[in-house]
Amino acid sequence: MLKKPKISSYFLVGTTITGLVLLPFAIIKRPLKDWIIVFIVSVLENYFADQYLVSRGYLKYKKKLVPRIKVHLPFDFVHYPLILLYYNQWTLNSKPTGFILKIFPFVIPLIFIETIAAKYTKLITWKKGWSWSHSFITVILKMLLCRGIIAVIRTMNTGKLSLK
Repeated sequence: MLKKPKISSYFLVGTTITGLVLLPFAIIKRPLKDWIIVFIVSVLENYFADQYLVSRGYLKYKKKLVPRIKVHLPFDFVHYPLILLYYNQWTLNSKPTGFILKIFPFVIPLIFIETIAAKYTKLITWKKGWSWSHSFITVILKMLLCRGIIAVIRTMNTGKLSLK
């Protein structure tokens, strides 16, 4: 007898495919070099943060695309970098107040989806007191850190030859 695929599997595969389709459109914009750097920094930053949280037992991913890997690859390599690319593009010329306020339209839906996934699916399990508020603060700090890194790189590259 065949098992029926669960809605969480469809959700995971569907969002990953959607993210992969949207990713090139987010990267192939001017200044190309900046968006490639944002993508690489976001992948590394999120992968190591996720690795730390999973190894310490705060998060667990029961349903994964690659079962042998403990972290959530679609989120670390597709979903979060995509969100971060759009955030950085939207706040490219924003002042500090602007880029701080503009973070919430990205973070709130992300945390809302994570909270639903934690409560109603087997995609993510929160442990050791981890909650939506921890995710909320962590994602905001990671986004601001990446935004700061790209701002420093832009400042260092002022007046130099670039891939614009």
